[in-house]
Amino acid sequence: MKYRFLLFIITFPLFLNAQAFRNYSNEFLNIGVDAAALGKSKSVVATTNNVNAIYWNPAGLVGIEDYQGSLMHASYFAGIANYNHAAFAMPIDKNSAIGISLIRFGVDDILNTTSLIDSNGNIDFNRISLFSAADYAFNFAYARKLIFKDVKFGVNAKVVRRIIGDFATSWGFGLDAGIQFERNNWKFGLMARDITTTFNSWAIDEDEFNKIKDAIPGQNQELPETTEITKPKLQIGIAKDFRIGRYFNLQTEIDLNIRFEQTNDIFSSEIASIDPALGFQLDYDQLVFLRLGVGNFQYITEFDNSKSLSTQPNFGVGFNYRGIQVDYALTNIGSVGNALFSNIFSITLDYSFFRR
Repeated sequence: MKYRFLLFIITFPLFLNAQAFRNYSNEFLNIGVDAAALGKSKSVVATTNNVNAIYWNPAGLVGIEDYQGSLMHASYFAGIANYNHAAFAMPIDKNSAIGISLIRFGVDDILNTTSLIDSNGNIDFNRISLFSAADYAFNFAYARKLIFKDVKFGVNAKVVRRIIGDFATSWGFGLDAGIQFERNNWKFGLMARDITTTFNSWAIDEDEFNKIKDAIPGQNQELPETTEITKPKLQIGIAKDFRIGRYFNLQTEIDLNIRFEQTNDIFSSEIASIDPALGFQLDYDQLVFLRLGVGNFQYITEFDNSKSLSTQPNFGVGFNYRGIQVDYALTNIGSVGNALFSNIFSITLDYSFFRR
């Protein structure tokens, strides 16, 4: 409980200090879904072809042949925050498919101590209540093969709902679009996220705000701005498949994650920054999978103002049997304090196996 209380103390003032049109919004949507993809450091824009393509590149939905479902769970910050994903997709015909998914990232049972001290200055622990801070994303995807051979196109509409107890809520809306192309074991993918910018509008409960606005003298005296946007991002992927002997297959992919702002990415300018990611998947007859990936190349400023380059390695395994695929990834995208790594599990069901 003490960790949840500390997290509330840290994060809520950050929210109150929000400014209109912030550069960083809806960051929970950058975590990713599917342990198989995260084990490859998210290098799947060109190769994703199942129900999880709703998130990575909706064009890949054309690759499904029957009903598919997916579930994922991960815990972050030493188990304080839970991240869950559920998705369903199905083909409409031989040339098109649709899918829906839900993402939730939340911290539950946070201590609300704004009423701990009554009007007479007495501490009353019975006045403590619990609340949740949760982010939701509802995704609706459509994909279709284009006139040109081996070209697929997909679009994803997302509705974002964010809730911070009784203090504030917001609604947001955005669009993603993706393309995939395949030729001679080479695969290419392009994913444009938030192409219209994703707009979030916050509603703040003034009564609840007034309870905490004087918590820090001279700070948080006025209501914060209530509008923010998520800037567009671009992902480009190139992949190639290799056959190794009779039973083994190797899939390799390199992705470039492009943001149109200057950051600490390994390649950065005033116009755009680029963060590369590499992913490898070795499988035995599509039954057992071994995955490796490296990404998140960032320059870190040390105490002496020198620069050092940090990277994020990832590892994953998977098993596919009778239409049920179970995947596991070990990644440190949620590292904090002593929690150096995050364990991620997902399961994907393909109903086409049961029709055979």
